Amino acid sequence: MKKFCIKSLGCKQNQLEGQIIQNELERLGFQYEENIALCDIYILNSCSVTSHSDSYTKYLLNKVKRQNPNIKTVLTGCCAQTIKDKKNFDYSNIDLILGNSEKMNIEKYIPNLDNNLKYVGDIFEVKEFENKFLQNPNSTRVSIKIQDGCDNRCSYCIIPYARGNSRSNSIENIIKQINIVIEKNVKEIVLTGIHIGQWGREFNKNLLDLLKEIEKTSILRYRLGSLYVNELDNELIDFLSKSKKFCPHFHLSLQSLCDKTLKNMNRSYSASYALEVIEKLHKSFNLPYLGCDIIVGFPYEDDDDFNITFNNLKKAKLSSIHCFPYSKREGTKAYSMPQVKDSVKTSRAKKIMELSGELKKEFLERNKNTSHQILIEKKSPKTGCYTAMTENYIRIKFKSENDNLRHTIKEINLKDCEIIE
Repeated sequence: MKKFCIKSLGCKQNQLEGQIIQNELERLGFQYEENIALCDIYILNSCSVTSHSDSYTKYLLNKVKRQNPNIKTVLTGCCAQTIKDKKNFDYSNIDLILGNSEKMNIEKYIPNLDNNLKYVGDIFEVKEFENKFLQNPNSTRVSIKIQDGCDNRCSYCIIPYARGNSRSNSIENIIKQINIVIEKNVKEIVLTGIHIGQWGREFNKNLLDLLKEIEKTSILRYRLGSLYVNELDNELIDFLSKSKKFCPHFHLSLQSLCDKTLKNMNRSYSASYALEVIEKLHKSFNLPYLGCDIIVGFPYEDDDDFNITFNNLKKAKLSSIHCFPYSKREGTKAYSMPQVKDSVKTSRAKKIMELSGELKKEFLERNKNTSHQILIEKKSPKTGCYTAMTENYIRIKFKSENDNLRHTIKEINLKDCEIIE
């Protein structure tokens, strides 16, 4: 019996795909093993969103080979897809390379581990959605992959070249997967994809069409992955605000709130439009969690541009901000643009993260002494505390003598529990 270890980096979709690969190999008789020294095979399901991601991939592969010189390594995921034609990438510690399409059929390629081969096809030739899903989920919250790829071409982003053009799973397949996890006592799902706002384009549908069908199932709660603000139109917001199943938790792919920077990023909305949508979300939902992504130090961003974004973020009253300094990415349009000094990027990122901490504190303060429906996840045998998640994405813990609350939903006032910040 071959022992293997798999590590997935990056986004929720990549994490889900790593779980699917693990389940498939276990089904075929392979044994999962965390200890690298005891493994025959190491699979790195990589990320490539920044150049730092590629560097980390190299570091992990080198580290694994030092720990176990006899181990066979498989590089797959987005880094594998984007470095396929690079002559300066160090391939010495990689025994097999699989692209993003090939990895979902990894069992076909494992027999070739001794041949130092690359199986990385043209991702833009992939037209059909790969309908593989997690057969044996054991968590309270399960991701359902509804879409892959992206049709946008933001000037900083390599992901379309790693994932290809947008491809959607069918309503029938998605509903079938949801019904399967319902049978396994799952109470909440997260709709996941590279760009879920593009779901359904190829068959003249949109995300709202899918959500209307999901509402007909017996799933109790659902969340949405990251969305562009211009994908949250009035019809979708109105529908979600009236839903008894939707969790009012939004993650907005903003990247900037300065028009000049948004234009240089090749984003398709203005800062004022984004602020209008955020205001609608505040008004349409009760204490919604509103998170976002922000890139600082993008090419051409001067102090005035940064301050516009900073002040607009304060005005938006978000719940948290995921901020990171711009990182040059070879193969993108922004790679050849004039760059901002690293020290300036670091300083701006620090300022945004301090703001994020203040906003998170204010959001939690607004939720004090309010009642919420919580999904209970697990109980610590040491502390006797359960951890749980509110519908608006606040993680809490509370004590109970009852050992049978996992996978259940109950109402609780946050004054009666501890908020995990």
